[in-house]
Amino acid sequence: MATLPPAGLPTGTDKLEYIKELINDLSEDLNEELYLPDDRAAVLDQLKILTRDPINADPLYTEEGISTLLRHAYDKPSTKSADAARRVLANAMVLKTVTRDIFVNKGFAPNACQGLNGGSFDDEFLNSRILFLSTYGTKVDLKKLIDDEKLADRISENLARHAKESKAKSDPMQDMALVESAKLLFNVTYYCPDKSSSFTSAIPHLVALLLKQDISQTKPLDPPVGFIINALANLDVGSSDCQKSIHPEEDPEKVVSRLISILDAAMKNVPDDQLDATVSPLLGVISSVYKHAPDSSKKYIREKLLPTEEDRKEVLGKGDALSAKLLQNFNNPLAPSVGTVIQHLLYDLSENDANKFVENVGYGFASGFLFQNNIPIPPSASDPGSQKPVNPVTGQHVDAEKPVDEPEMTEEEKEREAERLFVLFERLKNTGVVDIQNPVEAAMREGRYRELKDDEVEEIE
Repeated sequence: MATLPPAGLPTGTDKLEYIKELINDLSEDLNEELYLPDDRAAVLDQLKILTRDPINADPLYTEEGISTLLRHAYDKPSTKSADAARRVLANAMVLKTVTRDIFVNKGFAPNACQGLNGGSFDDEFLNSRILFLSTYGTKVDLKKLIDDEKLADRISENLARHAKESKAKSDPMQDMALVESAKLLFNVTYYCPDKSSSFTSAIPHLVALLLKQDISQTKPLDPPVGFIINALANLDVGSSDCQKSIHPEEDPEKVVSRLISILDAAMKNVPDDQLDATVSPLLGVISSVYKHAPDSSKKYIREKLLPTEEDRKEVLGKGDALSAKLLQNFNNPLAPSVGTVIQHLLYDLSENDANKFVENVGYGFASGFLFQNNIPIPPSASDPGSQKPVNPVTGQHVDAEKPVDEPEMTEEEKEREAERLFVLFERLKNTGVVDIQNPVEAAMREGRYRELKDDEVEEIE
């Protein structure tokens, strides 16, 4: 049997040989039981520490090494050593992708699926993580796991347990297990969308979990909140079976209010380069909820996300209000996905009506979206239906616009500007997008055009 060198953990070739001996001993232990249960768990813990760095740990990542781990993880009766083996396996699947194929090809995905409901947070955490990792780059049959091994039901049961249990401060594994279950649900529904309806039963539990979490105002999408929202992203929140949980009779806007408060904090605190990864799913969930919401909830969402009369005292997109933050990210080059989702969401909030969309966000923001999506620009776009006259381009109340204090243009500046506008009008006319008339042509027809005198022309050297 392998014995640890007196100097402590081995390195280099000594580490390589020592790991090889451990794998051989653990393989032999499967048939002859060389270790007592506690000793076996201790050896596996030692193997976990040694293989955190994959350098000189090659014997573990072979088919023989992983097969030995799999049998200790799922064939041995001892829970303690099985947990230890699964921890080594999970680490190996992170460090070496080839081990994921071995796990799937050896047929242990059903075992991990069955282990999801082992009764402890450790079982949920380890088996969820192993299955989650197996969804990347392998031929794991997720549909078969859902149909034959009740994967969707098992994940939903675990989420239900989290929703019902109070949070134990002394057990950090509780939140870690919840995060892994949410991550697994997201990946399974992402890679096997045809079976996403099998997870509809999880929606009420995810909603309950979202409501019971404490939301940080500076890091609102920190675990487990962000992962709970991600888990909802691929599910049919419009299903009639879950409407009571999303819009409870006693407070139909309770869940919507929580989602929007998280969005408000996220838009103010998440760095631009992280918006696509973290905020896009949240916006997607809000969009899905809105499409199937009762009228009262739709009205509430519009009031919270669209510019208000108060916002129109300034040019739209200015300030720290949530509506302004959304418009500020309409065309954020660092977060293109977020910009696209925001545009479609606000268009939905405008009842998919181009005229209302322009009224709500201003022509300056609306024009690009309408053009890209081949939506005709409404003829009444310059006549918004606000109680006060509104600048159709900026969305600001006309009476709130501040006069621009600029010196009058010189003749030379006017000529340059006229030339620039002439070119722009010609380009716009040639696109055929709008029927526009070059003002120079119009002036000639109406007799307002005159030739410049010689002393008004600047010679070009």
